[in-house]
Amino acid sequence: MSDAAAVLDDLRSESEELDLLVADVRDDQWAAPTPAARWTVAHQIAHLTWTDEVALLAATDADAFGAEVARAQADPLGFVDRAAERLVPAPPAALLARWRDGRERLGRALRDAPPGTRIPWYGPPMSVASMATARLMETWAHGQDIADALGAERAPTARLRHVARIGVRARDYAYLARGIEPPGEEFRVELTSPDGGSITYGPEGAAQRVTGPLLDFCLLVTQRAHRDDLAVRAVGADADRWLGIAQAFAGPPGPGRAPRGGAR
Repeated sequence: MSDAAAVLDDLRSESEELDLLVADVRDDQWAAPTPAARWTVAHQIAHLTWTDEVALLAATDADAFGAEVARAQADPLGFVDRAAERLVPAPPAALLARWRDGRERLGRALRDAPPGTRIPWYGPPMSVASMATARLMETWAHGQDIADALGAERAPTARLRHVARIGVRARDYAYLARGIEPPGEEFRVELTSPDGGSITYGPEGAAQRVTGPLLDFCLLVTQRAHRDDLAVRAVGADADRWLGIAQAFAGPPGPGRAPRGGAR
């Protein structure tokens, strides 16, 4: 199985798990506020729907996607919210059906893409595997917002390794997005997976180190929880600074989340 096929399988599983969470949600619960400011459960699904659809456009019609990018550049700080707002008024059943259809069509398009395909995006072009990984990260992160809104507990899975990988690879971007020069040296990141195994990145002897549970690291880099509420630890001033600014997503720095009080 290719790397892309494996990630696409995990993306499908992540989407199906979120689908199970929202499939039987009452219509009034779609208006429940989530931890993301001004976003309801409906906004979260609307955002995933829109992002899947523009990803499909990027994978199948580069010129049409280029027009989408131009529109986004006219409102770089507001186009994501506006896109979600346009879909929120749809009846919940219709929005859910549109999300299911869009993600299925995107999955097929990515599986059918020829080897070596580069897909244009709002940042640098991405490989099929990278696009699938980004969609999985978004699905998991926005799914966490929905779970928090509904008071649901989600068991962490091995799929979180994809989210962690993006978070590590985006280290320098987190600095640059804030106008900060990234450190020149690599960090060592050591994470404990849900099954007790270890996931590591960077040289073993690195002076700057980050350790903690895989789930907590993923909550940190997707800015779904404040670092004070997580068992992620840093050794070294540069690594410590990174934990305060880490982001696995493209775009400007997010506002993050206020601490709830008490690390895990």
